[in-house]
Amino acid sequence: MRRQDDFNERRKHLANLSDEELEQRFWQLAEKIVDPLLDLAYDNTSPSIERSVLLRMGFSSIEAKAIVDGAMDRGLLGKGAGHLVYKLAKEKNMDIREAGVRLANGEMWDELVSIFNGGER
Repeated sequence: MRRQDDFNERRKHLANLSDEELEQRFWQLAEKIVDPLLDLAYDNTSPSIERSVLLRMGFSSIEAKAIVDGAMDRGLLGKGAGHLVYKLAKEKNMDIREAGVRLANGEMWDELVSIFNGGER
């Protein structure tokens, strides 16, 4: 059985595009694919997913639970627990481990909330 080669037929709508136009078209199509995935990730998380992320960042299960509980209490879980730890560490010029442990100990939550006030970060 021989395959029908229809490449030339399928590429007709792209034949007259420059390299720059082809690159622009590529990125437009890539965004169409990725945007729904990003929306899904932003809108759908759970405490268990967020604890799992923190475990992979090197936190213990007890630390991860405390961080996730703190994020839930403050309505920040949708930002991502790992992202919260990362942003706090970056903003306060500390390492990620120190930032996470301080959050797990109930510290620095006010600073973290103020980092995220005023919009999505």
